[in-house]
Amino acid sequence: MALKSKSTSGVRSTPWRRLAQIGLVALLALAPACDKKETSGPARNQVPAREEAPTAAPQSASEGRREVAAAERPFRFPAAERLVAIGDLHGDLAATRRVLRLAGAIDEEDRWVGGELVVVQTGDQLDRGDDEREILELLERLQDEARAAGGALHVLNGNHETMNVLGDFRYVTPGARNAFDDAKPRSPWAARHPREWQGRAGAFLPGGQFARLLAERDVVIVVGDTVFAHAGIRAPHVDHGLGKLNAETRAWMRGETQHPPRLIVDSEGPVWTRAYAPEVLDEATCQSLARALDKAGARRLVVGHNVQSGGVTPGCDERVWRIDVGLAQHYGGRTEALEIRGDQVRVLRP
Repeated sequence: MALKSKSTSGVRSTPWRRLAQIGLVALLALAPACDKKETSGPARNQVPAREEAPTAAPQSASEGRREVAAAERPFRFPAAERLVAIGDLHGDLAATRRVLRLAGAIDEEDRWVGGELVVVQTGDQLDRGDDEREILELLERLQDEARAAGGALHVLNGNHETMNVLGDFRYVTPGARNAFDDAKPRSPWAARHPREWQGRAGAFLPGGQFARLLAERDVVIVVGDTVFAHAGIRAPHVDHGLGKLNAETRAWMRGETQHPPRLIVDSEGPVWTRAYAPEVLDEATCQSLARALDKAGARRLVVGHNVQSGGVTPGCDERVWRIDVGLAQHYGGRTEALEIRGDQVRVLRP
């Protein structure tokens, strides 16, 4: 089965001076790339050949200490009798509803009916579609309803969430650009953006209302014996501390630290790595995955990030499952999810 790239334009990268000027991050390499037709964001001179992670300036020692001191929340959760994983949503509310209904999570009125079901959405709710705000608000409400019913909805941050907090709006559609103009509180950095983008900047730059909402979400979690991350984990990420990374990201999104964690902008980090993208994974990658899972005390990894045109795919003897099937209309609107019941893993299809 073929693997779809999330970007097809063949152009080069360049530094983005705007972000350095507003003091958010000093980028040495720009992210992300996009199809040429998706250029509604603030103008830049060049675009890399595909989505690539930016590189942050080195953190000061004092900032590093503040991030380490940030309170870590639990990122490990008990095994669930029934666990369903859902991939990238990309601004498509209809697709979001379809896959949640496929999972048995919501009814036709968008109310939680999953009882003790646990759902994990592996990030990328933002960009490429017009329905971002409706999706964010739906998922936030469903988290409360699931908790009250004895279940859970875990929503992770992907690279498109972190890019928006960085102020990179290249993938924002014209229909979504002004959907957050009334957000409060507004990020203190918003005024330094072009006027037509200040509403979105106020919402998503560090300290803004929707940056704070994203800050409540994790980058990596473990449910039972399964690790969930947008793009994947490797042994050095576990050594760094998965709970620590979640806390560092939370502090940055809230505006409590100046720079994003280095792993958030690392091209091999948990929201960016494409190590698990190929249809057939080589022995070295599978060995690297095994080391990461052993360090994390887990059996398998579930990731989104790379569209699998043939549907959900396993790799490395089912130690990794790739669940980004292009749910959003932008990628074709295929509807699938992954169900885990004890030792049994299966693909859900309509």
